[in-house]
Amino acid sequence: MNVKPLKMGNMEAAIPVIQGGMGIGISLGSLAGAVAKEGGIGIISAAQIGFLEPDFDRNTKQANLRAIKKEYLKARAIALDGIIGFNIMVAMRDYEEYVRAAIDAGADIIISGAGLPMELPKIAEGAEVKLAPIVSTDKSARVILKYWDKKYHRMPDLLVIEGPNAGGHLGFTQEQLQTYNQEVYDQEVRRILGTVRKYEELYLCKIPVALAGGIENQTQARHAFSLGVDAIQVATRFVTTEECDADIRYKEAYLRAHEDDIVIVKSPVGMPGRAILNPFMKRVMNGEQIPHSPCHRCLQKCNPKEIPYCITDALIHAAKGEVDEALLFCGAYAYKADHLETVKEVIDSLIPERV
Repeated sequence: MNVKPLKMGNMEAAIPVIQGGMGIGISLGSLAGAVAKEGGIGIISAAQIGFLEPDFDRNTKQANLRAIKKEYLKARAIALDGIIGFNIMVAMRDYEEYVRAAIDAGADIIISGAGLPMELPKIAEGAEVKLAPIVSTDKSARVILKYWDKKYHRMPDLLVIEGPNAGGHLGFTQEQLQTYNQEVYDQEVRRILGTVRKYEELYLCKIPVALAGGIENQTQARHAFSLGVDAIQVATRFVTTEECDADIRYKEAYLRAHEDDIVIVKSPVGMPGRAILNPFMKRVMNGEQIPHSPCHRCLQKCNPKEIPYCITDALIHAAKGEVDEALLFCGAYAYKADHLETVKEVIDSLIPERV
């Protein structure tokens, strides 16, 4: 496996492993700092990041903005010289304010998906932060690259390709999830890389690409690099680590899960996602309307009067370890976890050979 440091302009990660952002409260400062300390890229999820702040219920946005700074400083204290960034979903309300707060906090990189971050260069204008859109198809890659080229005359510092085996919200339709297999999606990855190469020639620069979604062992990592990507993004494997910010009961839910417990679910706003089947999700699938707290204004397209359950409530239950009342997002191979390990052990298992 020919693995080299990940270079993004003037920034370099010794180990080309990006820890995927997981919200609510799964990848915060402790996990991101631990990954960055090992030479990878640690990512804090900005999604309802202030859920532990005392005024979260009555002053949600300010609690979140405050927590962005707190969690960044926590990660930075662990990894003084490491690369630390944020995952900020385009679908979030007040997206621009969260991006600016992450920049003000000192983020090295912002990774942005759950929609295409068309105006991210404008929001981050003048800042040194690296910008990384997430795409799932060649169509979405062509759209974002063409738009950034025409409107902003720049390219991403990193492009993240997230495949159909990822956890959480997925950038695919139900039909695509049923038809994509490894071989078919490999072809999609190659098409995306072909599109990237065209813009590299246009801009006379290297546009590094990371592949995400279901990468949980050395064989899968080797396969990803063989396709021609420059890095891998891994999330699920880092959940069952000692350093992960989630409650131990959340981690134990992964350790108990079997293969047939991993299911495709629909979020309250209609997006497909992957999660562990539990009592809560069985209630949802049976059509039960789950009572929820007053709206915390998390997603732009959510109407509290119409949703079957509140995703903020469900994900906060998960982060706090209240697993029978929670939405337990996970990747396709979460059931393979059988013990707690350290961040270093995860990275060493994925990339034992380094240049």
